[in-house]
Amino acid sequence: MHGMNLLEELQEHVVCGDGAMGTLLLDQGLPMEACLEEISVSDPERVCAIHRDYIAAGARVIETNSFGANAARLARFGLEDRVAELNKAAARIAVEAAHGHDVCVAGSVGPLGLSALDAEERGIDRAKCFREQIEALLDGGVDLIFLETFMDDAEMQIALRAKKSVSDCATICSFACEPEGRLASGVSIVEAFSKLRAAGVQITGVNCMNGPHATVQLLQRIPIEGLLAAYPNAGYPRYTEGRFIYHAAPDYFARAAREMVGEGARLIGGCCGTNARTIAAIAKSIENLTPVKSKPVRVIAPLPTPTKKIVSAEEESLLDKIAAGKRVIICEFDPPKTLALEKFFQGAQELVQAGCDAITLADNSLAILRVSNLAIGAMLKERFGITPLLHLSCRDRNVLGLQSELLGMAALGMRHVLPLTGDPARVGDHPGASSVYDVNSIELISIIKKLNEGFTHAGKSLKTQTRFIIGCTFNPNAKNLDSQVNRLERKVAAGAQYVMTQPVFDVELVAETKRRTAHLSIPIFIGVWPLMSSRQAEFLHNEVPGIIVPEEVRKRLANVPAEDARTVGIKIAREITENVLTHFPGVYLITPFLNFESTCELAQFARKV
Repeated sequence: MHGMNLLEELQEHVVCGDGAMGTLLLDQGLPMEACLEEISVSDPERVCAIHRDYIAAGARVIETNSFGANAARLARFGLEDRVAELNKAAARIAVEAAHGHDVCVAGSVGPLGLSALDAEERGIDRAKCFREQIEALLDGGVDLIFLETFMDDAEMQIALRAKKSVSDCATICSFACEPEGRLASGVSIVEAFSKLRAAGVQITGVNCMNGPHATVQLLQRIPIEGLLAAYPNAGYPRYTEGRFIYHAAPDYFARAAREMVGEGARLIGGCCGTNARTIAAIAKSIENLTPVKSKPVRVIAPLPTPTKKIVSAEEESLLDKIAAGKRVIICEFDPPKTLALEKFFQGAQELVQAGCDAITLADNSLAILRVSNLAIGAMLKERFGITPLLHLSCRDRNVLGLQSELLGMAALGMRHVLPLTGDPARVGDHPGASSVYDVNSIELISIIKKLNEGFTHAGKSLKTQTRFIIGCTFNPNAKNLDSQVNRLERKVAAGAQYVMTQPVFDVELVAETKRRTAHLSIPIFIGVWPLMSSRQAEFLHNEVPGIIVPEEVRKRLANVPAEDARTVGIKIAREITENVLTHFPGVYLITPFLNFESTCELAQFARKV
């Protein structure tokens, strides 16, 4: 034990923790794709300086630079064999910085970034990954283990059991949780905390995901039982000139910290975007406060039970999110071609856990038979609370069928729709089927606009108004961009409220699209497709209408061994995503052939950029 005994200290005092490590290292100019945990070995002084700044600012618990230093995450950088080395180094640096101060060193352990299914398929022993990391941190001399930013209580339990098998030192268990108080796995945070306390954990907490304001809201739902920790982000970042700028000023954070103490938090620090100035302000604002022992609690709303009402709960509009300054990530995940649906639903849940706001479901794209997107959308919404965004093709239904489908969507509470003309049936897997095309996508947009006004295409009253959010498509890859822009203007005039594009693989084209469409002032979601192989790139370029993969991109993939192609494809997709998010308020991530792992990685990246 280097300095104080944290558990004893928290009985009677409010304690200040430290702030971010990763976002600070990135702020110092390290590249987005760098392995930040490796800096503990290649540039230990840089990490030590951050610890020293936090201690000088008043932090009494400092966390090691080891958040992602487990074998599963390090494998992305080819560093999975260096778990022990990186964690020991991170621990030693923090211990050295804490020397001579009344400060406690916490070994930071984050989630593996894998689902149970992923781990199983890849033969990864999750408990072993955690054990290996925690052993190394303890060897390096940390006082306690800080399991942080977990979104799944089952994974937290695995990590906790692994930690207990190694040591009985104190543990802080902290979740990243929505302000409503429900974890991504569907369990309420109060329930997750009581499971942890039953397992002997004395300090439970929340960190990341929310800024100070939302963290206070979340704490209002958590009763004071045991010791509570809170480490909020510095609000939502803005992406400016290649960097994330967090706006929450230290004094705003300090006021919120006092409110957190009022809600029962005793250990307060900061997550992404916070720095030594934030911590100094928090330390000063809470130094004379004593822990609060009781308070009223806001009840977490139970999961909705089906009611007799015809109209389902309505979704929050993605446009409202954008208007509120939030980043919106839409992921396309095509309905399956067979009735083996399990993997699809697993993937959809993982995409949402990775940061996706809505799953867009194609309507028999390329005229290939798939399960009805209305049915899949309804299941996503009812079973998992996931927002579906449905494509609606003019190919398969006449005006009657299209409107019937739309009224079904409205009755199920679905609001987001993307009208398409649709690929002709003869190109698909049922070449003998007829294509209907009663109307084209622009006419369908006006039909939906009319439903929103309360009337059918035939002019009959619906006795209520639908509240569809109407999308439209745009292809920046077209040879004649002028005619595409002209068509887009017609779609907007017909009632389109947002735009989704074909996948773009060219950074220049992103900026060009922004220039050519700026006058329309509606959100545009540029399509980003993570290429899996050189062969896939050639197929898309040569065989799929409306997609151009620039020669330079195809060359980058052609020159790498097949097993590395996915990594290069993801890197290219990250470059495009990062570029899209400098120009636009959101992005449209397209999942290649149900390969959702890549899209999850991109969604997490897009959330953080």
